[in-house]
Formats: sequence, structure tokens, C-alpha cells
Amino acid sequence: MLSTGNLLLAALASGSAAIGLWKLFQFVYHQLTSPIRHLRGPKGTSWIYGNMRDIWNAENSVLHEEWVKQYGHVLKYKGFFSSDRLFTMDTRAINHVLTHSSDYQKPSQVRYNLSQILGEGVLFVEGAQHRQQRRIMNPAFGPAQIRALTDIFFAKAARLRDVLLSEVEKDLAGTTTGTRLDIMPWLNRMALDVIGLAGFNYNFDALNANEKPNELNEAFATMTAAGQGLSILPVLQARFPLLRLIPTDSSRKSQAAQNTMARIGKELLSDAKAAARASATEKGEIEKNSLHGRDLLSLLVKANMATDIPENQRLCDEDVLAQVPTFLVAGHETTSTAVTWALYAMTTAPQVQRKLREELLSVDTETPSMEELMALPYLDTVVRETLRVHSPVPSTLRIAMKDDVLPVDKPYTDKNGVVHDSIRVSKGDPIFIPILAINRSHELWGPDAHEFKPERWEHIPEAVSQIPGVWGHLLSFLGGPRACIGYRFSLVEMKAILFTLVRAFEFELAVPVSEIGKKARIVQRPVLRSDPKNKAQLPLLVKPYKGSSGSGFQL
Repeated sequence: MLSTGNLLLAALASGSAAIGLWKLFQFVYHQLTSPIRHLRGPKGTSWIYGNMRDIWNAENSVLHEEWVKQYGHVLKYKGFFSSDRLFTMDTRAINHVLTHSSDYQKPSQVRYNLSQILGEGVLFVEGAQHRQQRRIMNPAFGPAQIRALTDIFFAKAARLRDVLLSEVEKDLAGTTTGTRLDIMPWLNRMALDVIGLAGFNYNFDALNANEKPNELNEAFATMTAAGQGLSILPVLQARFPLLRLIPTDSSRKSQAAQNTMARIGKELLSDAKAAARASATEKGEIEKNSLHGRDLLSLLVKANMATDIPENQRLCDEDVLAQVPTFLVAGHETTSTAVTWALYAMTTAPQVQRKLREELLSVDTETPSMEELMALPYLDTVVRETLRVHSPVPSTLRIAMKDDVLPVDKPYTDKNGVVHDSIRVSKGDPIFIPILAINRSHELWGPDAHEFKPERWEHIPEAVSQIPGVWGHLLSFLGGPRACIGYRFSLVEMKAILFTLVRAFEFELAVPVSEIGKKARIVQRPVLRSDPKNKAQLPLLVKPYKGSSGSGFQL
């Protein structure tokens, strides 16, 4: 006779099997009926991985660009379990997807994977919840708020300059021939210090090499490491929540790190609330317009606690806390990577580095205002060209939430020879957004689209006006309602770092250009092709510029 426990286990197993069979039926039925099955495209090289392993092993967008040459600007390729994914280079179709964000959301498995690293903040939520969070958070990322943070950017950039100079001086030959340094970890530390102060009024002190990393720093490193590698288990766990109960070493470490981040986040939230209450009037009222504070969390909390805004324009504590890991990753990882690629690009084009340094040294202060910084024309073109050729985030994914028709600029031919003037999609179809491929499209940018040429921004092709990006005729910050909320923050910080470093140092690549490859782990980072571990790194020869003016100030 079966015990009650055994009966419950049997019932649970039967229920799980039934759910699994139903999901399998839905999956197969969708693949057999989706209109994108008629598109041209490559065959999968594995039933489990489809084309995903090929994409993982190639550099970002290289394989997609080859497919476009072979199959046209509208095609399909195979995702996990040989599911069809729509890929298009048609800017009108991409614009439709990005501007109809409620109809084209992040797939549930992508949201789950993001939540393991970014938390359930503004990059995770969808629909009405996303609109509410964006509406409340937008003022904290406005020009006035970023202007107030500019001195933090310059102070930490100056601190990084001084740390690099001390590293160079340890090498007897460093001041003349240059010292070999992997620039990536230094830029990561500097950007982490910036987002700590600018985001939470929290001092990571990551640039202090003599100090042991604090626990929030270590927790963040653990969470980002969890997102590396191509494995089938996370894919299955994302699709089947019951499988998330299977413990792994990575999941245990990630959960411990999330717990640490949540605990410290609550402390930061409590401090920000206390500061807001201190600004209350004698009647206990907190007016939104009277609130002061420059870090993003304080601005968000103070506005959230203001007594003169309606209740439906507030975030609960859980939603505010969810922004902590989101701000950390999006606020430092992308910017440090973008600066890394900017330095790499200028080592391959030394004339660009010289021209930029000449412009920067013409400024008679080490700490220009945000307006003065943003008005430097050649610095602006270097940043634009870096974000075009080396977009930190090379792609993203959306899924159709309903049957729909995507308009197109140009007709295309399917695998049956039929010409179409629109793309039909059905609910559940995944759609790949090719950020990097659009940014360096020969059709849009010309035959030299893959080359780093800042001067192209003096006369850009008319065709690039069709790119539906929120900034600079680029997709690097996406577009539409889900465009990057912090793009101004990132641009000013990136320019402040380059302003400080390029004035102080000359940079050369310490390995042949052919040794540098690209791999996307959250963001697109440089790797050495000869390194079997594919460790993200950029070895440079760093030499003080003979005309640099010495050390500055620090926070």
C-alpha cells in the first residue's frame, strides 16, 4: 500500500510529465505552423543547439552577416532545439518591433537568464510595470542630473590615471618604451567606483589595489561570472521552472551573491529613505521639487517618497531594490567595455589617437563642464565610431506576443520563390535584433562599414537616418520605449574617461592585431585568439605622454 508521501510524489511526477508533454506539443505545433518556417536560411548543425553553437564559436555578427549575403536581408536560423528564429536587416521591420514594445517583449527564458545577473529591475519587467518604472526613473537620468554627476566621472578618471602612472613607474623601462598592462580590469574597477558613488553613494574603492574587495564588489563579480559559457541546462531551466530546483555549484554561488546584494541593497535603501525624511517640512511633507541629491538611488527614493505625487506614480520598496543589480551591471559593464574598445580602436589607428589628443590638450582645464566636454567635436566622432563598430551589446531578442505583420522597406523572396512585401509572424515567434550588424551594414554605411573611421561622421550617408536608434543613428542604445534609459550617463562618463586618459598616455597594442578576437559575455569583450580559456583581456603598452600635465584630484 502506497503512503501519502509516495502518492503525492507520484501525482507530482504525473503532473510534471503532463505539463512537459503539453509544452512539447505546443512547441512542435508552433514550428509546423509558424509563417517564418517558409523563410530562407541555414540548416541547423545540431538538433539541440541548432545554429547556436556555430554563432557562439564565431565572432559576433560575422555568421549573421554571411547568412545575409547568402539568403537575403530577411531570413531564419535555428535556435535551441532547432526552433526557428526570425532575422532581418530591414530597418522598417526593426523599427516596428522596437516601437511596439508591448507586442514584442523579451522571451521568458531571456528574462529568466537576465534576472540571474541583473535582478528583476527595469531591464526585466514588461508591459505596464515597465512603463511605470520608466516614468518614475526617467527624471533621474535627465541632463541636469547627469551634469551633477560629471565631477564624479572626472574624479575617478583622474584616480585611474594616477594608478596607471604608478603601475608604469614600477617598470624601469615603462616611461620610455611603455609598460604592458591589461587595461580591462582597470577600466572595470574605475567604472565600478563610478556607479557605486553615482548610483548609490556607495564607495566600492575598487581602484585601491591594496584593499581587499568589499563584499558587494565580490557579489557582483560572482553574479557576472554566472552568465558565461554556452550550456543546455540554463536553457532548460528557463523553459521549465521545475528544473530550477536542481542545485548546481554556479546556482548556489549566484544565489549567495544575490542574497548579499539584496541585504546591502536594503541598507542603501534605508539610508536613502532616512536622508529623504531629513528633508521633510515641519508638517512631515516631502515635496518633489525641494529634494536634492545626486546619486540615482537617492533621487529615485526621494521622488518616490514625495507627498505631492500620486500613489500610482510610486515604486514599492521591492521594485526600488530590484534596480540595484540592474544599475550595477548596466551602469558600469557597458561603459568600461566601450572605453576598452575605444582604446583598442585608437591603437589600430594611431593618427586618430594623435588627433584626439591634440584636441583634448587644447582644453585648458582637466575638469571641463559637461557642456564643454560634449562640445568637443573630434571626441564626439571617436565615441560615435567606437559605439558603431564595437557596440558593447551586439544583439538582443524579442518574441511576438500576438500574430502580426511587420512592414518592410524592400521586398524579399522566401524559400519557395514567392516575393513578399511584409513579414508575417505568429504569437511566440522569436525575433533577433542585430544591433552590431545594422551598425556596420555595408548597405547603410558604405563599403568601408567595418573600418574604424571617425571622420565618416562629418558626412554620414543619408541611408543611416533609417536606423531606429535613440541616439546617433545607431542601434547601440536601441530605440523605442525600451531604449537604454542611461545612455546620457554612459556617454558623458565614457567621454570623461577618454578625455583624462588620452591626455595623459600614449597607447599601443601589445600583441598583433590578428590576435584580438571578440566574445559576448553579457557584453562584447576582446579576447586573445591564442588563449584557450578565452579570458576577456586587452594587453596594451602604456606610456606617459611627454606633454601630460601630471596628477589631478580624487574623491
